[in-house]
Amino acid sequence: MPREFRLPDVGEGVAEGELLGWNVSVGDTVEEDQPVAEVETDKAVVDVPSPVNGTVQQLHAEPGDIVPVGDVLVTFAVEGEDDEPAAEAESAAEDEQAAETVDDEAASETAAESTDGDETSGGQVFAPPHVKRLARELDVDLQTVAGSGPGGRVTEQDVRAAAGSENGPEASDEEPASESRPPREDKPASEPETSHVDDGEATQTVQAVEEPAGSVDRDRTLAAPATRKLAVELGVDLDAVPASEQRDGEAFVTPEAVREYAQSQQEAQAAEAVASAERAGESAARGEPVEGERVERESYRGVRRTIGEAMANSKFTAPHVTHHDRVDATELVETREKLKPLAEERGVKLTYLPIVMKAVVGALKDHPVLNTMLDEENEEIVYNYDYNVGVAVATDAGLMVPVVEDVNEKSLLEIANEVTDLVARARDRSITREEMQGGTFTITNFGTVGGEYATPIINYPETAILGLGALEQRPMVEGGSLSDPGEIVAKPVLPLSLSIDHRVIDGADAARFVNTLKEYLQDPTLLLLE
Repeated sequence: MPREFRLPDVGEGVAEGELLGWNVSVGDTVEEDQPVAEVETDKAVVDVPSPVNGTVQQLHAEPGDIVPVGDVLVTFAVEGEDDEPAAEAESAAEDEQAAETVDDEAASETAAESTDGDETSGGQVFAPPHVKRLARELDVDLQTVAGSGPGGRVTEQDVRAAAGSENGPEASDEEPASESRPPREDKPASEPETSHVDDGEATQTVQAVEEPAGSVDRDRTLAAPATRKLAVELGVDLDAVPASEQRDGEAFVTPEAVREYAQSQQEAQAAEAVASAERAGESAARGEPVEGERVERESYRGVRRTIGEAMANSKFTAPHVTHHDRVDATELVETREKLKPLAEERGVKLTYLPIVMKAVVGALKDHPVLNTMLDEENEEIVYNYDYNVGVAVATDAGLMVPVVEDVNEKSLLEIANEVTDLVARARDRSITREEMQGGTFTITNFGTVGGEYATPIINYPETAILGLGALEQRPMVEGGSLSDPGEIVAKPVLPLSLSIDHRVIDGADAARFVNTLKEYLQDPTLLLLE
């Protein structure tokens, strides 16, 4: 039998994944462990491997679909297994599809009858239901038919005439239907028919009229009080209702005409609302601006949604306080300039970040309260003596935080190599979930895009995060005191923004940590003592 392969649990706590794309097509031969699909979970992008050797028989999802863990993703025809059940399954699927097609056609016909076929983008057509039915049967577009009936209504004769002009002379030879009735024997054919209407006061003569189509929206309309009340209840402008009769030479509207007009307006509005919603949905699905909006939309899910939820959880759980400072980075710049060519000889690109990471670890050792987590369930502050530093990386999918473990035990070149590798794999989405876990402190370098100060959001459940501003030449006072202004000189300055969880860390702790960090950055040779 065919082998159904269900979306596996691709990560702890993952309940669903978005199918980014297929690596195979129906009919392809695959080998065990060959990647068949690329799926994005709320943690990362993963390749889904084939569990068998076989042939792809059916793909059960389209790129962009959200597939719950455990749902069938792909069906394989496995070598050596009986193909007859597969053929039966395929036949059953075709039968089911055919049945769905018939049902869809029937549903379409039912929907068409329910709307009486008169809803188009061009406007509203007035015609009795049997005329609309005839128009569908003769494949006549009522929007193109000029009504000759009262108030511009389309008659059977109008429809048949239109069908005749479209289909040739033979159609026009058909005998007119009931709309062209022979004149009554007791009165001349040219004389209009009359009837009597009782409006509660007196019986008056009502004369059937052929109201021209352009006479709707009259200045004056006659109607019984009950009809006027009905028009108010249905929200109908009585002067806009086509009149099929006259009383004493004035247009006279009946309750039936009001109801028919109200129904036609409601159907037109409903059809336009559905069409508008469909257009908006299709445009949003394609990422195109919705009509009337100067916007572009993209799905908020997968890694982006996970990042957003983590940010919200951190911001609304931990009371954030941010301590700002800046450091004279003259010695930091000189140290890097000395080490950079030596690192290049060993094939390593040395940036300022590895030096800052070593300085952060030195400051954390002196101020361990910043290398903590708050265990709310057990009501305990957990002090970490591992120094695993996360590095926030901007990617197309949002902010990711790969973690460099045991920074205290690694050299600058080892840290530089590992950071380069992790950042590259975070941006191409090949980084693993495990490589973004276990951090104890995080650094975010927003200065690479020109920022100076910010309020970084803590990578919860950690209790602190350090933001680095742009390292640039800025004015600083050299020497002097409060009474002696000293000398203003330009120096390389590194802005620092430290956010803390104020439930665990006091403002004084944050200030002392930053002061120690500044000492290491102002004289990086102190790191040799660590």
